[in-house]
Amino acid sequence: MKLLLASGNQKKLRELVGCLATHGLEDVEVVTPADVGGLPEVVEDRDTFLGNAEKKALSGARASGLWTLADDSGLAVDALDGAPGVWSARYAGEPSDDGANNAKLLEELQDVDAAHRGAGFVCVLVLASPGPDAEPVAHFRGEVRGRILDEPRGAGGFGYDPLFQLDEDVPGRGRSFAELAAEEKAAISHRGRALAALAAALPTIRASRS
Repeated sequence: MKLLLASGNQKKLRELVGCLATHGLEDVEVVTPADVGGLPEVVEDRDTFLGNAEKKALSGARASGLWTLADDSGLAVDALDGAPGVWSARYAGEPSDDGANNAKLLEELQDVDAAHRGAGFVCVLVLASPGPDAEPVAHFRGEVRGRILDEPRGAGGFGYDPLFQLDEDVPGRGRSFAELAAEEKAAISHRGRALAALAAALPTIRASRS
């Protein structure tokens, strides 16, 4: 099975490819936008992760003629009523800038104490069938809970990873996402959890479409 990952974010692509391997999808041939000569630009103007992921998946499937997987993900901070949410990558404006986004988040939370800095990383994946009549076949949601630190910690990951400390009772508890090895993060992250759900469902989906 060829599966197009409809994302131009190279860090996210590497993480998605790693997660697929972690969850035993060795027979899935991963195709990137570069492999199909690029994809049309998609304006992420929906107000939910599901809406944006579905829009990207359908666009990629129609343009490439391949099964397409797209994600939309972001950080939802309790004290900010779920912000930055779908605006996570563009929180400080365009173009997307991780450093500026992190600085804005810290500024917004400067008067919020540690006990009220709860947050969740959320990922929604949408799988779309191939071709001009593409339709969303399934979607999968993953979330991991933690809190926002007072300052960045760690040199790995991307986005808000240096500010997000795991509070769940899982391996890595007490460390920021940026302090985890890639394999550790893939096993417990919001994207990893959504991909685990995809991996569990994919054999049934493929059998129903064969």
